[in-house]
Amino acid sequence: MTASLFPLGWQHYLLGGLLIGAGVSLLYLMTGWVGGMSTVFSSTWSYLSRLSFFQQARFVDTRAWRLVFAAGLVVGAAIWWFALGPQGGLHTTVPLWQLGVGGVLVGFGARLSNGCTSGHGICGLSSLQMPSLMAVLTFMATGFATANAVLLLGAR
Repeated sequence: MTASLFPLGWQHYLLGGLLIGAGVSLLYLMTGWVGGMSTVFSSTWSYLSRLSFFQQARFVDTRAWRLVFAAGLVVGAAIWWFALGPQGGLHTTVPLWQLGVGGVLVGFGARLSNGCTSGHGICGLSSLQMPSLMAVLTFMATGFATANAVLLLGAR
C-alpha cells in the first residue's frame, strides 16, 4: 500500500518534514517569531505600498528577517533541486490563466484566514492554537472538495 501512496518513496517527505519542523522550531526558540509565509507577503508589500494596512508595525518591524526567511526557502529548494532533483525540467498542462486564478484565490484565502497553510498547519497546530486547527480543517475540506470537483468536471 505504501508503494501505491508514495510511488517515488516516502523518505524524502519524512526528511522534508523533519527539516521544516526543525527550521520553524529553531526560529521560534531563538527569536520567539512564528514563521508563516503569508506575513512574509504582507511585510514585503510594506516596502512598496504606503497603504496603512501594509505599514502596520507587525509588518514593517519584521520585514527584514522575513525576507531572509523567504530567501532561505528559495535557496533551500534550489539546493535540493540541483543536488537531488529530477533530471530535466518539470512542466504542467494546467493553463496559465488557471494557475493565476488559483494563486489569487490562495492569496485571498490566506489573508482571509489570517495565515497560510505553513503558518497555521506547521506553527499554529504545533502550538495548539484552536483557530489554526479550524483553518487547517477548512483548507483540507476545501482542497478535497476542489479536487473532487475538478475530477468530476474533467470526466464530463
